[in-house]
Amino acid sequence: MADRMIFEKRFIRFKDISISERILNTVFLLTIGLGYLAALANMYYTHQGLDGKAGLSVDDVVISYYGSSTQTRLGTAVKGIMASNLKIKSDQDVILKWIQNGATETSYDDDIAPILNRDCIMCHTPAINPSLPNLTNYAGVSEVAKPGGVTIPTLVRVSHIHLFGIAFILFFIGRIFLLCEINVYVKRVAVVIPFAAMLLDVVSWFITKSIPEFAYVVIISGMLMGISMGIQILLSIYQMWFYKEN
Repeated sequence: MADRMIFEKRFIRFKDISISERILNTVFLLTIGLGYLAALANMYYTHQGLDGKAGLSVDDVVISYYGSSTQTRLGTAVKGIMASNLKIKSDQDVILKWIQNGATETSYDDDIAPILNRDCIMCHTPAINPSLPNLTNYAGVSEVAKPGGVTIPTLVRVSHIHLFGIAFILFFIGRIFLLCEINVYVKRVAVVIPFAAMLLDVVSWFITKSIPEFAYVVIISGMLMGISMGIQILLSIYQMWFYKEN
């Protein structure tokens, strides 16, 4: 009975798992890490240049969520980061003129849809990339052809995908991280931080829609989630293969 009680109180750590489990955990963590870096690259190319300048800035985040009274997201994109995607250079002027004339549906069907269907919808389709504006129909294009940021329905759609998907990833990373040999209180705080940062990030999207200054919170919370997740991944891999208990 005493041996059974001791066994039940014993916590599993990396030293207790097999080589096969270590390999499985490691390839999972490395794949997730690479996937997150790809997600950062996607975010960079999605938001950068909206202010008309190269690189990602706070102003780009503000324009994405809050909007701009002097420019549209579509107009800025075709003049900047998306200009190279237009196979015919003069199509840029066609799109800008359409925006300037009020972005009507009739002109969209005749002049704009053929351009976007040829050059843009391979990426700007909800089924392929829900975080990008939907350019497959007039309703989606009109959202980015008028001054203003992302719409509430779009935020709701992206946020529920974001929360469901990343929550599972953070859970499995955290489960592996719990096998580390570190202070139990530090460990408890560490597994909560990325979840809290993710929730703060999503909430700040909606707040930035009304209060542009919250763009700083979007950036800080996103960085906090990424850094905390990265620390868990790196520390887990280190302790699985290189850590020697004193």
